[in-house]
Amino acid sequence: MILGERIKRIRTFRGLTQRELGLKLGYEERNADVRVAQYESGYRVPKKDTLMEIAKILNVNYINFITVTPGCAEDIMQTFFWLDEDNRNTFHLFQLVPNPGKYNSDDNTVRYNDSDDWPAHAPVGMWIDYGLVNEFLREWCLRKEQLKNKEISEDEYFEWKINWPATSSDVDEKGNDKKNNSYDWRK
Repeated sequence: MILGERIKRIRTFRGLTQRELGLKLGYEERNADVRVAQYESGYRVPKKDTLMEIAKILNVNYINFITVTPGCAEDIMQTFFWLDEDNRNTFHLFQLVPNPGKYNSDDNTVRYNDSDDWPAHAPVGMWIDYGLVNEFLREWCLRKEQLKNKEISEDEYFEWKINWPATSSDVDEKGNDKKNNSYDWRK
């Protein structure tokens, strides 16, 4: 999802019109909505200070609009979140489980519990040798499971993503949420 689409998605989620956002940004009445429409269409790209102000007005983490350190763990997670927003069926997260037996490989073989929900061809797993990203993914896996089980709403899920990492909680190896986040995202 491109920058303008992100701004629009969050603006509409917050219930603001283009004019209201433009006025809050300090634009004149006559062109407030036009300027925001230009940002959302990609015709104009807001400067960094304007993006910071948009994030503040929309009550979201600024990393939704500005990448601080390209390639950092937070940047990776934001990329995943926005890909998920484009297509909710893109990511199917699962916990890998060590295989207690050997099957033509070493002790590091991993397995998953097959079911009718899996595609006809075996899924390709990705292992990331970066503990912080694994912790982030474990929490995301929990949130996706909570959404699927209707323990959280679509709005809560989106609120969690757009204010992450302030909404981040520690999740233990068993998938239990320790709820030590600094931003209350649940309604």
